[in-house]
Amino acid sequence: MLIRRPARVTRSVGLAVALLLVAGCAAQPDTDSAGSTGDASSSSAAPEATETTAEATEAGAESPAPEFPADTSADSADPVDPEGLTVTAVRAAEHEGYDRVVFELAGSGTPGWQVEYVDAPSSQGSGAAVDVPGSAFLQVTLQGTSYPYETGAEEVARGPVSVSGTDTVQGVVYDATFEGTSVAWIGTSAEVPFRVSALSDPTRLVVEVADAG
Repeated sequence: MLIRRPARVTRSVGLAVALLLVAGCAAQPDTDSAGSTGDASSSSAAPEATETTAEATEAGAESPAPEFPADTSADSADPVDPEGLTVTAVRAAEHEGYDRVVFELAGSGTPGWQVEYVDAPSSQGSGAAVDVPGSAFLQVTLQGTSYPYETGAEEVARGPVSVSGTDTVQGVVYDATFEGTSVAWIGTSAEVPFRVSALSDPTRLVVEVADAG
């Protein structure tokens, strides 16, 4: 009996080892298939992510500039409680998608305005032709203003205003004050859409013209 038991144990152990080896071989995937599947997964996923990123970048680079809500029609508004309004400064600057021209005023209240394209600039006092740089001419008439000798404020000098760094705005010319109105012209490279607004602290009239493209 003692001699036979080791033989049975040996056969049992051998059988168990054989079963484990078979089970291990069955569970282990084919090396080539696994390698192919893994490579295909990584090679297909990575390019898709790269292409998506590239498409997003390209789309962002080609996206249009923000919409400029304006047109070329005349724009007007009435003055509100104007008192001692005098144009003391005129400046222009470039912004994304448009150029801005600012008329700063001393005094209080809000000036009225009439802003429109004209064929040929002419002085409001004498009717003489005024030379304004550009191919189109946006006339800016501020209403409710007063003569500087009445307000004590120093008015912008009549004539061309120094402008640099703008895209569509080619030049600005100021024509001083006459009988409650102050006139200026904005010369542009084309007849483009524009918009007008009034700001306070200090009082300002803002004219923004869209890029000519």
